[in-house]
Amino acid sequence: MHMPIENLAHNWAFTIYVIAALGLCSLMLVAARFLGGRAKARAKHVPYESGLDSVGTARIRFSSQFYLVAMFFVIFDVEALFLFAWAVSVREVGWIGFIGATVFIITLLAGLYYLVRIGALDWVPERSKRNLNKVQQTHLQQ
Repeated sequence: MHMPIENLAHNWAFTIYVIAALGLCSLMLVAARFLGGRAKARAKHVPYESGLDSVGTARIRFSSQFYLVAMFFVIFDVEALFLFAWAVSVREVGWIGFIGATVFIITLLAGLYYLVRIGALDWVPERSKRNLNKVQQTHLQQ
């Protein structure tokens, strides 16, 4: 019947830790409320970052190419991490590790080749491609 009390008694160190953490958080919130500043000015509520006043809105629409760059960076950064770990332990893993790293690199190159083939790395807008094709055709006809 007294199972929760028995669990608390059994884990007394964790119970003391939780109570102390909650007490410390409460103390900091109450102290900040009573000891904090009360300045009220129009400039206090203006965002200020890195010594510059904010200009414009934060709701700027970015092209998907920015996200692609971020994803490619993360992917290739993680791949570099795997290759670095392999390079550090190259003597311990021997030929089997070398073959594994070679398969890994070939898989990466196949993925990169696939991205190039489907046009994921081609960021020229279709409108510009059409204009370029028209210009090339006019030059070929002359």
